[in-house]
Amino acid sequence: MNKNPATSDACRPPLILIGGPTASGKSALALAWAKKIGGTILNADAMQVYAGAPRLTAQPSAEARASVPHDLYGFVDPAEPFSVGRWLPEVHKALTRCAEAGRVPIVVGGTGLYLKALVEGLAPIPDVPPEVRAEARALEAEGGVQALRAAMGQRGLTEEESAALPSDRQRLLRAYEVLLTTGKTLAWWKTQPPRGGVAERYDVRGFLVLPPREEVYAACDRRLVRMVEEGALDEVRELQARRLDPAVPASKILGLREFGRFVDGACSLQAALRETQLATRHYAKRQRTWFVHQELVSPIDTSPVPSQRIEHVIAGERDAEAFLIPDSCAL
Repeated sequence: MNKNPATSDACRPPLILIGGPTASGKSALALAWAKKIGGTILNADAMQVYAGAPRLTAQPSAEARASVPHDLYGFVDPAEPFSVGRWLPEVHKALTRCAEAGRVPIVVGGTGLYLKALVEGLAPIPDVPPEVRAEARALEAEGGVQALRAAMGQRGLTEEESAALPSDRQRLLRAYEVLLTTGKTLAWWKTQPPRGGVAERYDVRGFLVLPPREEVYAACDRRLVRMVEEGALDEVRELQARRLDPAVPASKILGLREFGRFVDGACSLQAALRETQLATRHYAKRQRTWFVHQELVSPIDTSPVPSQRIEHVIAGERDAEAFLIPDSCAL
């Protein structure tokens, strides 16, 4: 973790980051830590921001929320096009609330881009107006990604810029929206100095929860069974009834498409469950790959027993008192 040597750690409030794949034990670790050091848990999972799907997105239980403060969970309507660019200002507000309450912020989640943006900041890309987003969606719906590429080519992109355009539909839409809004390519904006990072304001301490792969896969499978038992299918039905735009991120919630097929009578519950379990395993694998190639967070002990892993970090890796915010240090 890079730190600014010009700023003393003693005069910077602590900020704990906990990352890792889904079902790895991040939330249990964050909860145990928050109870011990007076922390507030801040969500850094791109799907757990959405209201209406607390079970489907494995948001903290009511019991967990009652035991320590939680923030940035279930506060976004699923129909909204939420992104890291919108999350970053929200987490800054949450950090201010933590400071005002004298609590230690513990940012936890499996969306590595959110954690990276919090520490390092984001390129200062202006917001895309709703009318531009609507125009981009209409063009893509009519002519597909080729229409987007052709329209961008007509706006004077060089051969090199055209070759650098993303192939993914969602990313290409984003690139078109930014070009239409600003007259600059998304690649150009990403060369600009990032803004909004907290590395110079906080003593950032990051941890990666990375149990053995098979342990994570088994935990994914068990959790999905529990989700169904606790009412996740009701959330699927309610979200289906809203007919979400396929372009909004909430439409990609794991299990929404798979369990939706069961709700529609297209497959059995067991088939939907197996398909969701497979998709979740693949997602966990992608998360694991991303985190191990970053220097954002450091691996911690991955003992098979979660309680042992938690105690190792709290008692062995850090002194809990070191996480208290010094009275002399302002946010």
